[in-house]
Amino acid sequence: MKIRIGYDMVYSCPDRVPMILMLNTHYSRASDVVVPDHVRTDPAVPMTAYRDGFGNWCTRIVAPPGDIRIFAEGIVRDTGLPDEIALDAGQEPVEHLPEETLVYLLGSRYCETDRLSDEAWRLFGQTDPGWARVQAICAFVHGHIEFGYRFARRTKSASEAYSEKAGVCRDFAHLAVTFCRCMNIPARYCTGYLGDIGVAPLPDPMDFAAWFEAFLGGRWYTFDPRNFVPRIGRVLIARGRDASDVAIATTFGPNVLKSFVVRADEMPET
Repeated sequence: MKIRIGYDMVYSCPDRVPMILMLNTHYSRASDVVVPDHVRTDPAVPMTAYRDGFGNWCTRIVAPPGDIRIFAEGIVRDTGLPDEIALDAGQEPVEHLPEETLVYLLGSRYCETDRLSDEAWRLFGQTDPGWARVQAICAFVHGHIEFGYRFARRTKSASEAYSEKAGVCRDFAHLAVTFCRCMNIPARYCTGYLGDIGVAPLPDPMDFAAWFEAFLGGRWYTFDPRNFVPRIGRVLIARGRDASDVAIATTFGPNVLKSFVVRADEMPET
């Protein structure tokens, strides 16, 4: 199957504002790209690009005073298969974990392992290590947090989402990531496209989605505590420790986001 992806957003800036954009399809999907989702702007501005410490593709621009439109459209090939399930994937002892996974055991800006460690062990200490433990964490988070865009707050951390029992997909992911790390399971935050493919369409406008990956049985697996069912058609944009590492736009000056549209639609077979 093929998925048409894209976004269209307009920022208003009272003065020149440097920006770092993280909007391109992740390099791990490079072989699936049919039409590249190159970042474009109106008015056109100079761009430079680099890979960050997590391998994500970043674009640097300086937005001029006034309105700037940032947009792209691309096509990605997908297997059409749901997220993989591996019930026998085990949990490795910390001393045997690959060094590159260890950073995903540590606390981070939105994932305060120090504040939630005792609670994590109280809730999940008796669960079977491995896949079953991560599933138990996802099931708890899915039932504990009420989803709603009215609960969105860009400063909300995992411990706040836990106490408030409300949030959006990033809050589900942050809390599950934090609990996994507390239980010695490397977990990394992911953001990307997740359209209504294979499920009933939702009435809400689409946004970029958040999920996470846990390291089990020697590899990374996708988990989604917000939806809590295997989904079809995820298109990864970026991975990191939490949302602070994978912001779609990091801005260095006053600005207002005036409009924001995200698309991810299955294309009809031709």
